[in-house]
Amino acid sequence: MTGLTLSEYNQAIMDSLRPPSRLYWAAVAALFAAIVWAAFAWGYQICEGMGVVGIKHPIGWGTYIVNFVFWIGIGHAGTLISAILYLVRVRWRTAIYRSAEAMTVFAVMTAGLFPLIHLGRVWVVWFILPYPNQRHLWPNFQSPLVWDVVAVSTYLTISILFWYAGMIPDLGAIRDATTGRRHRVYGFLALGWRAEHDQWRHYLRGYMCLAALATPLVISVHSVVSFDFAMSLLPGWHTTIFAPYFVAGAIHSGLAMVLMLLIPLRHFLRLERVIRIEHLEQTALLLILTGSIVLYAYIMEAFIAWYSGDIFERQFAVWRAFGNYSWAYAAQILCNCIAPYFMFFKRLRTSEAAMFLVGAAVTFGMWIERFVIVVDSTAHDFFPTNWDLYHPTWVEISILIGAISWFLFWFVLYSKHLPTVSIAQSKALQVGEATERL
Repeated sequence: MTGLTLSEYNQAIMDSLRPPSRLYWAAVAALFAAIVWAAFAWGYQICEGMGVVGIKHPIGWGTYIVNFVFWIGIGHAGTLISAILYLVRVRWRTAIYRSAEAMTVFAVMTAGLFPLIHLGRVWVVWFILPYPNQRHLWPNFQSPLVWDVVAVSTYLTISILFWYAGMIPDLGAIRDATTGRRHRVYGFLALGWRAEHDQWRHYLRGYMCLAALATPLVISVHSVVSFDFAMSLLPGWHTTIFAPYFVAGAIHSGLAMVLMLLIPLRHFLRLERVIRIEHLEQTALLLILTGSIVLYAYIMEAFIAWYSGDIFERQFAVWRAFGNYSWAYAAQILCNCIAPYFMFFKRLRTSEAAMFLVGAAVTFGMWIERFVIVVDSTAHDFFPTNWDLYHPTWVEISILIGAISWFLFWFVLYSKHLPTVSIAQSKALQVGEATERL
C-alpha cells in the first residue's frame, strides 16, 4: 500500500504528532483572532438588532441560512468515506477517512451556530427547546425547522462517536510510544485499550454497528434540511427533487473540501508516503460522479419548471437564469459541473495544484448554489410588489469569515494532537495485501 514497513508506518504517524512549530501557533492565533472579530460582529448584532444585517422583507433568510445548509453539506463526505466505503470494503479510504471524519464533526459544529445567530434574540432559544416549562410552550413538531434540530443533533452525536471509536486503537498505540503528561492524556483517551483478542472482537462489532447506523444518516439528514424549502409553496422550492438534490450536492461539496484539506495536510505533516496521490486521485474520481449527479439535478430542475405548466415556476426559472442573480446561477454551473470534468484527464487528477483548484472551485460553487436556493426564491416570489434584492452587510461577511476560521481552527488543532491517519486499519490493510501477494 505505501512501501513502508509496519514500524516505519507507525513512526511516520508518530512523527506527525511532534510538538508544533511557532509558525503553527501563529496560524492558530490568526484563526482565533478572526473568530474573536466574528464574535464582536455577532455581539454588535445582538445589541443593535437585526437591522444591521441585510435581511429584510421579503428576504427573511440570508447568508446565515446559506451557511447553515453549506456546512451541514460539508460534513456528509466524511460519513460517506468513513462509513459507506467501510461497509463496501473500499481499500483506499484508510488513508483519508480519519481526516474526513474530523471534517464532519467540525463542519456540523459550525453549522449548529447559524440557527442561533439567525435567531437574532438568541436568548429566546430557551423557549424553542422541546422540554416542559412553566409557560406550557412546545415547539411545532410539524415544522421542518424542528426536524432539523432532531436530525442535526443525531448526526453530530453519531459522527463524534464514530470518529472517536475509530481512534481508540490508535490512541493506545500513541500512549505506548509517549511518556510523561502526553502518556497520561493519551492513556485516558484510549479507555484502557490493550489490543487484546476480546477487545478487538467487541471493537470491530461495535465499529461495524456504528458504520451501519451512520450510513442512513447521510441520506436522511440533508433530506430533512431540504424539507425546510421543499415543504413551502414558493417557486423554485416546491419540488420533490430537493431531497436527492441536496444529498448529492452535500457529498459533492464535502469531497471538494476533503481535497482542499488533505493536499496541504500531507505536506505540513510529512505524510506524503502515507497519504499518496493515488488516494487523492480516487477522491477526484468520486468528484466527477457527484458533479454529474448535480448537473442532472440542475437540468431536471429547469425541465420540471417547464413541464409543470405553472406560470410562476416558468417565470422564476427564466429570472434565475437571466435576472439579477444570473451571475450566481452561471457560477454554480461552471464551478460545480464543469470544473470537476477536468479530473477526467490523468495529468490533472494526479496534480496536487489542479486537484486543489478544482476542490476550491467546487467548494465556492456549492456555497453559491445555496445562496441561489435561499435568496432567489424569496427575492422573486408570486407578486411583483414583493420583489427585492439582498445585499449582505459587514456583519454577515465578518461572521462568514469567522465561521471559516472556526472550522479551520478546530481542524488545525486536531491535526497536530490526534492521529490524522488510522494506524490500526492501515497497517491491517498492509498485512492483508502482503498475505494476498503470498
